Amino acid sequence: MLLLTAGFVALLLVGVPIGITLIIASSIPSFLDPKFIVDLEYIIMAMVSGLDVTTQLAIPLFMLSGIIMGYGQISKLLFDVFSFFIGKCTGGLPCAVVVTCLFYGAISGSGPATTAAVGMMTIPLLVSLGYDLSFCAALVAVAGGLGVIIPPSIPFIMYSNSSSVSVGDMFVGGVMPGILIGAMLMAYAWFYCKKHGEDKERINTSVDKLRAQGLWKILRHSSWALMTPIIVLGGIYSGIVTPTEAALVSVLYSLFISLFVYKTVTYRDIVPILVQTSRTLVPCVLIIGAAAAFAKVLAVLHVPQLVAETLGSLVQNKILLLVVINAILLVIGMLIDTGASILIMTPIFLPVIMMAGINPVHFGVLMVVNLAIGFVTPPVGMNLFVAAAMTRLSAMVVAKKAIPLLAVFAVALIIITYVPQVTLCLIGN
Repeated sequence: MLLLTAGFVALLLVGVPIGITLIIASSIPSFLDPKFIVDLEYIIMAMVSGLDVTTQLAIPLFMLSGIIMGYGQISKLLFDVFSFFIGKCTGGLPCAVVVTCLFYGAISGSGPATTAAVGMMTIPLLVSLGYDLSFCAALVAVAGGLGVIIPPSIPFIMYSNSSSVSVGDMFVGGVMPGILIGAMLMAYAWFYCKKHGEDKERINTSVDKLRAQGLWKILRHSSWALMTPIIVLGGIYSGIVTPTEAALVSVLYSLFISLFVYKTVTYRDIVPILVQTSRTLVPCVLIIGAAAAFAKVLAVLHVPQLVAETLGSLVQNKILLLVVINAILLVIGMLIDTGASILIMTPIFLPVIMMAGINPVHFGVLMVVNLAIGFVTPPVGMNLFVAAAMTRLSAMVVAKKAIPLLAVFAVALIIITYVPQVTLCLIGN
């Protein structure tokens, strides 16, 4: 067990991709002991079986839908609606960025995708209106984390597959935490703008131009985009479609409105969209399969039982247990990709939280919120690097500016951790 852990950490430190790291680490016990039950053939079979799950189909479909929406510039339509209503308020446009991330997250299910799609459009606009570039980059990077908390969420699907918890329950459970975090980020944006000031003249001029188009025209033009999360999530919650079927509906709907309604995507764009989806998906598929094999090795080595015994003394003290689990997940989120973290840590922690009487839906949301913070923390922080690349700023400059926003995120995490009804109020558990 110690050699496996040491090998895993060493491979990560030298920069080996996480998927390859998981495969090599899974093979270490069989290299040390040829009689070990998990040999290379077993690992390959475990990888295949880990991918042979119907609900996994939702992952590439939601990815494809999000990329289509990105090509279709849907984030701009959403931003225009929110700017129309709150653009002239103190911190109104930064708040509109957060709300846009909430809505776009309900389309893409991905943190980096939300950061890229919203950031590419909003950061240049905000900077042109006098906002600090590093603040804009940090705001988009942190708010982009809402993409994995607001349903439909790809990490929620991964957690569901690892824990046998209903995907629908996970989606419902993510609604209120996502809204809570979004509201708290908006409160900080208001405070920041109140403290540092805004160029009201330029902002009012920009919003006036938008309002000159008229509310009806703005809503009519944006209504198709606004309907996307309603159609997808409404179909799931009403029982009309399963989450996997909803993912397909999302693809068809996003393709239809981008091709025929907004005409922001052409038939020539379809091949690049599919290529980009494939490039995004392939590493994810490798990680899912490799993590499934790694989890099998951990099970054979009785790692979940060892963790349960180690944390067993804390089972009666939920407050301290959740402090320890949160601390571990925050560190893991800084070092390992979100999908891999979920697939590795879920089977380890699940027996412990069940012993402690913690609702698995609550724990799943808690895990994803922890890992969402990892999107904006070095060295892995994907949102951080996406925002830095778009603004040509150093990742560390963006990370430094994001510290107050992450502090707000952490306060929301504490509330979600110790007030389970924030997560469970809509599912009645």
